[in-house]
Amino acid sequence: MSPYRARRAEARVTEALTDTRVVAIIGARQVGKSTLVKKLTRTRPGAIERRLDRPSDLQSARADPELFVHHRELQVIDEVQRAPELMLAIKAEVDEDPRPGRFLLTGSARLLGLRALPDALVGRMETIELWPFSQGEIERTTDDFVDRVFEEEPVLEGGGNTARADYVERLSRGGFPDAIRRDEGRRARYFTAYVNDLIDRDVQQLADIQRRDALHLLLRALAGRAGQLLKVDALASDLRLPTTTVERYITLFEEVFLLKRVPAWTASTTTRAVQTRKLMFVDTGLCAHLIGRTAKRLLKEDGAVGPLLENFVMGELARQLEWCQTRASLHHYRTRDGNEVDAVLESADGRVVGFEVKAGMTVRTDDFASLRHLQQRLGDRFQLGIVFHAGKGTLSFGERLLAVPIDALWSRVPRTRRS
Repeated sequence: MSPYRARRAEARVTEALTDTRVVAIIGARQVGKSTLVKKLTRTRPGAIERRLDRPSDLQSARADPELFVHHRELQVIDEVQRAPELMLAIKAEVDEDPRPGRFLLTGSARLLGLRALPDALVGRMETIELWPFSQGEIERTTDDFVDRVFEEEPVLEGGGNTARADYVERLSRGGFPDAIRRDEGRRARYFTAYVNDLIDRDVQQLADIQRRDALHLLLRALAGRAGQLLKVDALASDLRLPTTTVERYITLFEEVFLLKRVPAWTASTTTRAVQTRKLMFVDTGLCAHLIGRTAKRLLKEDGAVGPLLENFVMGELARQLEWCQTRASLHHYRTRDGNEVDAVLESADGRVVGFEVKAGMTVRTDDFASLRHLQQRLGDRFQLGIVFHAGKGTLSFGERLLAVPIDALWSRVPRTRRS
């Protein structure tokens, strides 16, 4: 048995159970939800677990939802989206007994995004998304980069110890627990089986899909567009599929946590911003597999590295948003004039950090052109502009403009006390 790797989401789930009646952990299949739940409930007296991927538990839940959810202590219900009828029964149960920590639900489909699930638990439930492992979780380091960039005086020392080949290995490996334990050949077989099972089981469960081959074709086409603006009409035309069908399938892929559409960022002073969303795969390793790229091939074919590395960085930022103290949201930015910033984080108080991702080891002044455009438009709201690179060292390129090694996302130099 592999040693347990601590998850940053653990503290948030533990905290939520102290003051919230229902806590839901959602995320892609096989990201470790069940492992995390077992770790959290091991020391809770009276806790019971029901798994709706077991036919007997599923039939019982559907036959008598009220009796199924009746339990005085914490009840874990795994894959709860398989029995939507439980939601109203859980609502009645926690309304009658509103103690916190009554239910811990898990799901590999987005619980409240499914039309089959009633919005019964609004105001009663906190939802926490569990992603594939972050690089900090894999390396057992502190990945608090998002909090650091929003500090009053950001200190971004650290990083720069990762070779370019290692970045390529990391992005092609991804973060699924079962994938990171395998070598390249076995990992490819794992990803193939994962996609087949997901489409045959989860996607088919959510919708009656007649053309399984079209789902596979679309998924590979989307993988080839990771990090790009998602133009559904053009994609549908290329695949000779109706636009409505492509849109429907993409939504299904989002609901099972294969990919996300990152919204465009705009402000009142940037009226020429393009509103199209950008495509991001939840796991870059799976994305690389879908386009047939191994680490060796990526090192030889630089053209595919850039988009995958951008997806990798955006994924690390998105993961940290789940546990960081700073309330912020992830966007991208592009104007009709050609200014483009790969990723934008906006905090709840309106401050903005922009990120550009470069696959090379050298950063030039020109690499900051779009970040400078954003800085000029935002003024004091512009917190930082960062160009991530595959080289060494954090360098200043002007006021609030920094070139930072990519691995600073999960590596840092401990601050020393002043004597």
